[in-house]
Amino acid sequence: MIQILKRFGWTWAGLLVSDDDYGLHAARSFQSDLAHSDGGCLAYLEVLPWGSDQVELRRIVDVMKKSTARVVIVFAHQSHIMNLMQEVMRQNVTGLQWLASEAWTTATVLQTLDLMPYLGGTLGIAIRRGEIPGPEYNVYKAVYALAYALDDMMQCEPGRGPFSGHSCGNLRGLEPWQPPRSVCSENCPPGTRMARRKGEPVCCFDCIPCSEGKINAMECTSCPEDFWSNVQRDHCIRKKTEFLSYHEPLGIGLTAASLFGTCMCAVVMGIFIYHHSTPIVRANNSELSFQLVLSLKLCFLCSLLFIGRPRLWTCQLRHAVFGISFVLCVSCILVKTMVVLAVFKASKPGDGTNIKWFGVLQQRVTVIVLTSVQAVICTTWIVSASPTPHKNTQYYHNKIVYECVVGSTVGFAVLLGYIGSLALLSFLIAFIARNLPDSFNEAKLITFSMLIFCAVWVAFVPAYISSPGKYADAVEVFAILASSFGLLGALFGPKCYIILMRPERNTKKAIMGRAPQTGSERSTREQISGTGIWAIGGRDRACSLLNAVKYEQLLDPGKPVA
Repeated sequence: MIQILKRFGWTWAGLLVSDDDYGLHAARSFQSDLAHSDGGCLAYLEVLPWGSDQVELRRIVDVMKKSTARVVIVFAHQSHIMNLMQEVMRQNVTGLQWLASEAWTTATVLQTLDLMPYLGGTLGIAIRRGEIPGPEYNVYKAVYALAYALDDMMQCEPGRGPFSGHSCGNLRGLEPWQPPRSVCSENCPPGTRMARRKGEPVCCFDCIPCSEGKINAMECTSCPEDFWSNVQRDHCIRKKTEFLSYHEPLGIGLTAASLFGTCMCAVVMGIFIYHHSTPIVRANNSELSFQLVLSLKLCFLCSLLFIGRPRLWTCQLRHAVFGISFVLCVSCILVKTMVVLAVFKASKPGDGTNIKWFGVLQQRVTVIVLTSVQAVICTTWIVSASPTPHKNTQYYHNKIVYECVVGSTVGFAVLLGYIGSLALLSFLIAFIARNLPDSFNEAKLITFSMLIFCAVWVAFVPAYISSPGKYADAVEVFAILASSFGLLGALFGPKCYIILMRPERNTKKAIMGRAPQTGSERSTREQISGTGIWAIGGRDRACSLLNAVKYEQLLDPGKPVA
């Protein structure tokens, strides 16, 4: 019986036994063997009463009707089956697959046309009989039975056949027997796992989808680290990778902005070189201006290190180049700002104390020293805790985010803090000197540019912290580009406008104005001219030098100013 159940995949069956030693012993033996064979489960076990107990028989048939089991196994005698089948016929219970024990499998009283709709297709177990030894006997019986069946079909006369309406069988319409489906729960499809139903046999379960990142074999199992489950949850696929790429719209836009900024720096540099002898270029400390444009070009270019798949060398260089470029840029601005303030104070007659500290050599040394401090910070950071590429699987479950880990948060903070302190110092000094006369006061432009710079980088910190994956790199690139464009536009935009669009204002007379000089004014002029910075008095003697503080290129400090 159990072999038949396993052969046809019947894991859910009902068991009926007679109320005697035969039936009860068969029930115990069957249940024990079924449990050990893992062949299925019993949907119900009912004991058939002796005699025609209609109430009990009706209850048993009701159980059979309500059960989802389509296979019924019966260990009982012929008399029990006859009483049971009467109730089955009364309730018209069809569609069941019966498995008969040897006690009633060959009972001729059950082989009637009335019971054929209910017992048709019954599989019976019989005790072997015959004199042919060995396994050939079963083959012999099967062939013999088939031969007799085919012969009877060929000999059958219409109106006297064994089928409905006494019809005969039709060999052309012969179809193979289709075993019914009898399971408590269908096998779980791929991507799901079995979940036992509480209080029910092991054959009854629900199929629950595997969670993300897991696939179904027997149980839901996790995919390897670099893989993720597909939509059907039936196999693992390689995770997508994410980084700020040159091939996506965001990366393309930032790259284009970086190259555009670099080209703009080159254009500004070309304009200043071509017009280097004009008053507006000479009056704006041209050497520092050229250094500033060069540093801004490096700032634009360093943003490209943040785009593309992170490598060890790009991770190490990106923040180092960024930090040194911006310190070089802010250092030039800081020195220009300090010169503005020194000239302002030196414009008081007889006061040359501050001017002597801001000659060409002192300016160069100041820029080099301030930039060298940042170079030391970057070198220490890279040597002690170098930034490295990292595969981050925490941001997204189905993606691998390639990023650069900073290695040392302290090193990154010190790098940004140093840039911020220089920028803040430049802003404060420029703010102090903002009210100088407006003939050509660069302090206001520096104040505005530093305000933009500080605003961008103050907003950068929370945006960077809250941005996951490639968007953190995009935020940093955007901050670099925004601050660079702000500095380039604020510091060089007005000058380029005058040089190209308003050449009539690019004259010494338009920039400085002319007026008679007193002896004290001449003394101050000589002191400033000794550093390459010169001032000419205005028309109001009380504010003569305050109205005429100008900046000249510091390439030839000893050259007298006309």
